[in-house]
Amino acid sequence: MIIRKFQERDLKRVHEIEEMSFETSYGVDMILKLFKIGTGFLVSEDNNGYVTGYVIFWIKEENQGHIISIAVDKNFRNIGIGTQLLYRALFILRSCGLEQVNLEVNANHINVVEFYKNIGFVIDRKVPHYYENDEPAFVMYYKFKDNLNS
Repeated sequence: MIIRKFQERDLKRVHEIEEMSFETSYGVDMILKLFKIGTGFLVSEDNNGYVTGYVIFWIKEENQGHIISIAVDKNFRNIGIGTQLLYRALFILRSCGLEQVNLEVNANHINVVEFYKNIGFVIDRKVPHYYENDEPAFVMYYKFKDNLNS
């Protein structure tokens, strides 16, 4: 597996992964807009060049980053791809001198919440009715330490 910067040729595949991963997904136009406004945008690909996952992130405030979206193709989950994508995003954000990274996650998706906790994210608060389908979200944060292993 390699992790590299997103290229426009990846757009269709990233959108496919987005749609299979989220009940309410970003459209092709929004994904392209996120790329064009200069977000951090990485994809993972297998040895054959097949895109298996992605992460989109940015610097939201002067000292804080934000994970906008991360997803892995359902056929490639639970083998460490999401972990590697997230670690790479955290490494890049840390190298920008940030102190903290935030994200929102569906509070009802326990496995995803546990994934973030295992990386070191902490639940800050619960936001009711956050998503279009009225489901709640957890706002989670990751504070950088001197010993980030990424």
